[in-house]
Amino acid sequence: MVDDTMTNYDSNDEDALFEHYRIEVDPGQKPLRVDKYLVNRIDQISRNRIQTAADAGCVRVNEEVVKANYKVKPGDVITIMMDYPRRELKIIPEDIPLDIVYEDDDLVVVNKKPGMVVHPGHGNYTGTLVNALAYRFKDLPMYNSEDTRPGLVHRIDKNTSGLLVVAKNENAKTHLSKQFFDKTTKRRYKALVWGDVKEDHGTVEGNIGRSLKNRQVFTVFPEGDFGKHAVTHYNVVERLGYVNLVECVLETGRTHQIRVHMRYIGHTLFNDDNYGGDKILKGTTFTKYKQFVQNCFDVLPRQALHAQMLGFVHPTTGEEMIFESELPEDMVNCIERWRNYIANRGE
Repeated sequence: MVDDTMTNYDSNDEDALFEHYRIEVDPGQKPLRVDKYLVNRIDQISRNRIQTAADAGCVRVNEEVVKANYKVKPGDVITIMMDYPRRELKIIPEDIPLDIVYEDDDLVVVNKKPGMVVHPGHGNYTGTLVNALAYRFKDLPMYNSEDTRPGLVHRIDKNTSGLLVVAKNENAKTHLSKQFFDKTTKRRYKALVWGDVKEDHGTVEGNIGRSLKNRQVFTVFPEGDFGKHAVTHYNVVERLGYVNLVECVLETGRTHQIRVHMRYIGHTLFNDDNYGGDKILKGTTFTKYKQFVQNCFDVLPRQALHAQMLGFVHPTTGEEMIFESELPEDMVNCIERWRNYIANRGE
């Protein structure tokens, strides 16, 4: 008899906000309700959590959504997505100003400033977006001091600026998280990258996972033996000599996806210190040029990445909502310096 196999992984990897399991059912398995089957297969999980996931359409068998009373059979491939359980960490509400783009009873869209961590962890336990949300929404039932990720359905990196949607109740969180899981959301980023991109537009496809040499960064595994499937589409918006302004559209949402994929094709994000973009990767050896680049680094002291557009279906009204955010001042100033440099280079 062959044992059934189970894989645990994070959904929407850029956030790691949800638990994902994929289970292949043993050939000798007798018919059994899927909620009972999963309770037996997944450690430290309640039947209620599984039933909640099933009610939200987050339990699938052979790619089809099923209810909790579905009877599993040999050869079935089961996938389930669930919100992580509450963490033992008290969230302190902090009166931190937020740039609110839109808000209603179900959700809020925030234009996150660069440098702000989305949720506590890894030494960042105050000053995060979650601390700010806990203060702003402290009277809502969903927000409590023991939930480190209240309402979060996706995230962006600390030094990436731009748009995030946050749920204000459980119904909204379930419906929004399912859209990210199903890859039906729309996300467009602007990035300044090193080098002159050869093609005006293209697609980068390659599994992304933690580097086997350095667990702090991610890399592309082109053969697909490691990592998780990732697809990024890009268009060149403006060519500025040794750097290009590009637009990136995510088809998947892996951790550091744009940063890793652009580096993979030889166009590391400008001033991305995790992936070597904080060094001069293109240009001349002249001292004047080196000083110019350093001045650009000073103006933009982070990776040049902005989440410019976010689209999703409203969890209550069913209306498609599209939000856009202008480039932040630091990216605008850096790009303008490159424009002036290119314009005056031949003088």
